[in-house]
Amino acid sequence: MAETKEMRAAYVDTLLELGAENPNIVVLEADLASCTNTGLFKKQFPDRFFNVGVAEANMVGIASGLSAVGKIPFAASFGSFASRRVYDQFFLSANYARLNVKLVATDPGVTAAFNGGTHMPFEDLALMRVIPKLTIVEPSDPMSCAALVRKAAENYGCFYIRIPRKAVPFIYGANETFEVGKAKTLKTGKDVLFVALGALMVGEALKARDILAGKGIDAGVLDVLSLKPFDTEAVIAATRTVKAVISAENAQINGGLGAAVAETLLEAGYTGKFARIGIRDEFGEVGTQDYLVKRFGLGAENLAEKAAALLG
Repeated sequence: MAETKEMRAAYVDTLLELGAENPNIVVLEADLASCTNTGLFKKQFPDRFFNVGVAEANMVGIASGLSAVGKIPFAASFGSFASRRVYDQFFLSANYARLNVKLVATDPGVTAAFNGGTHMPFEDLALMRVIPKLTIVEPSDPMSCAALVRKAAENYGCFYIRIPRKAVPFIYGANETFEVGKAKTLKTGKDVLFVALGALMVGEALKARDILAGKGIDAGVLDVLSLKPFDTEAVIAATRTVKAVISAENAQINGGLGAAVAETLLEAGYTGKFARIGIRDEFGEVGTQDYLVKRFGLGAENLAEKAAALLG
């Protein structure tokens, strides 16, 4: 069985390293430190930790103020609150003002599980993607999570970082390097390409590849990692020899990854077949993650079936 680690642990471990290296790193929470384990940062750097209470929009405003005086704030909340609830403050106070706020959205999409539909952000990628100059990243394993959090701290500008809290398998080794705006080819294939974003969907795409291999279908997997800036060059290069492309995201297909891939393919003149796997104009609901993956058609079996159908 593959080694796993909680993504929140990868996030917090990196914050602790950054905090020791840079006194300008500060952390903000909206009464959810116990969920993200950032209480560890508070214990080590009590003067650089701020719990604002259940007031997420205010948290973003405070983070923007801290950024304006030279701090590098990481502000976190459940993805539903870190997108819908704070949108105007994040748009204006942080992004429009050209500040340096790192907004961390935990439990995206169906990974919200038992918190249910009210806490299940399917639309956050579409919302955030239209904010000018904003960087949007979604790591696929603990190694990429640590690397992208570090990149966010090192690069000036606003970031939207989308991560589940639970344990996920390692995909990358300790010596792997990452760049913001650059995708990574996990597997190559001559028949179909899965363009996947995030730990859940990259994992399902890799499983789907194994299913298809048993049917004589050769599938490739491209780990997007960064929705904005989007690595159009990697997508175009990976699709030159395949007959079909499938985008895979734990979010609404409208406006998010599916839209980005479709736009890229159309503008590049791709003539093969294309399909989108993701949420199709629905609200979330309560359930286990396994149930929700099946309920919304996000699983490896759905990816494999769609690939086989496209290939005829």
